[in-house]
Amino acid sequence: MTIPVTAASAPQSELKRSITAKQLYFYVVGDVLGSGIYVLVGLVAAAVGGAFWMAFLVGVAIATVTGLAYAELVTKYPQAAGASLYINKAFRSPALTFFITICMLSANMAAVGSLASGFVKYFAGLVGLSEDSIWAATIVALLFVAVITIINLIGITESVVANVVMTFIEVSGLIIVVIIGIIALVTGVGEPSVLLEFSAEGSPIIAVLAGVSLAFFAMTGFENAANVAEETIDPKRAFPRALIGGMMTAGVVYVLVSISAALAVPIETLAGETLLEVIRADLFIIPAAVMLVIFGIIAMIAISNTALVTVVAQSRILYGMAREDVVPAVFAKIHPTRRSPYVALFFGAAIVGALLVIGAVIRTSQVGLPEDQQLNVVDRLATITVVFLLFIYALVIVACLKLRGRDETDGTYRANTPLLYVGIVGNLAVLAYTLIDDPAALYWVAGLLAVGLVLFLLEKFFGKKRLRPPDAEPGEIAPIEPPPANKEF
Repeated sequence: MTIPVTAASAPQSELKRSITAKQLYFYVVGDVLGSGIYVLVGLVAAAVGGAFWMAFLVGVAIATVTGLAYAELVTKYPQAAGASLYINKAFRSPALTFFITICMLSANMAAVGSLASGFVKYFAGLVGLSEDSIWAATIVALLFVAVITIINLIGITESVVANVVMTFIEVSGLIIVVIIGIIALVTGVGEPSVLLEFSAEGSPIIAVLAGVSLAFFAMTGFENAANVAEETIDPKRAFPRALIGGMMTAGVVYVLVSISAALAVPIETLAGETLLEVIRADLFIIPAAVMLVIFGIIAMIAISNTALVTVVAQSRILYGMAREDVVPAVFAKIHPTRRSPYVALFFGAAIVGALLVIGAVIRTSQVGLPEDQQLNVVDRLATITVVFLLFIYALVIVACLKLRGRDETDGTYRANTPLLYVGIVGNLAVLAYTLIDDPAALYWVAGLLAVGLVLFLLEKFFGKKRLRPPDAEPGEIAPIEPPPANKEF
């Protein structure tokens, strides 16, 4: 029997639609919660002082407004690729779409590198690995990235289930911190006035801005949810509630945890460190020695959770943009049995590995220098992530406003317009401060963009262009490697 196979029915370029609304909510909560509070709380405290909870509050507010734009765009275009897709539809500029794609990919890869380095800090504390063992720590980080990649390769359903389980575990760790904060307040260990103290240098506004540029990394990750729209059941109903609800939940937890940490531990002790310092305060009902092990394991699970979701997003961006002829078509290849974009997964893991190795080489060359002159890999990769994402977030909001009135149905979510303009200003203000405060980060940014330029040149000179169907919508292209029109089955 001869069955005509059309572009619409070709199965090899389709992802599996299996994520429920509840799974998506925990996907967002888990991604946001693990991405910064376990790793960067001490750096934010060092930048701001006892009032560092304000930096988290401002970061949460700006990120949530940005989330409104994502919620509207996802209900219009429930497809893989997220920000790159929205900007492509809004501006119809291949060059701009390519640039945003590379910025998004670079942000995700830098974030995974930062999370891997944060994972090693907790792992080293548990097993007694010295921070001076640079290459041993790097090997642990590389193995961490490999395991996360393999989980993603197994499949999206398995990845989301793992995400939900890890979300409950990481939330339990943050609840412990909040309980310790309450104990500190009730017993008089913590003085409430510390919550209004700022670092001695500069004005309070500058101090908060410095903290926001780091705290914002803690709220990133919500945009990754847009990249699994094509794998979500009924995305138009699921996304607005799951995305905004998940972000607000994470935001409340962040503010409570930062207040608790400030009450439980002197800021000079917390500065530059992780939440383990709160456990070392030994205020919990379980002895600190036992809690350090338990909390260290919880923190590693939390970091793994965020890394898991970020790797999912990175691979889906490459997959979606390969279908749009922005990057080489090889990245749209799907594993025949697991239905995962395996080429994109392996490529992302290779780039993250390279970032970690480069960081190790630089740190090795700095051995013997004062600690404040050595590269902080976690801080640097987090800063790079924030630089890329703040620019992307601002442009996504602009795209949301530009696409108003297009492709709308009764089920399309509509964000508050004045808040969207506030979001543009907020993102650009934090971006400007971050670049002024850490201009050296631009070298790393340029390096990641150079990788993207190589992909662009490969697609431009060697890519097989796919023709648009005569009745295609703007921006629509034929699927990758369509089968023969009359294949025998």
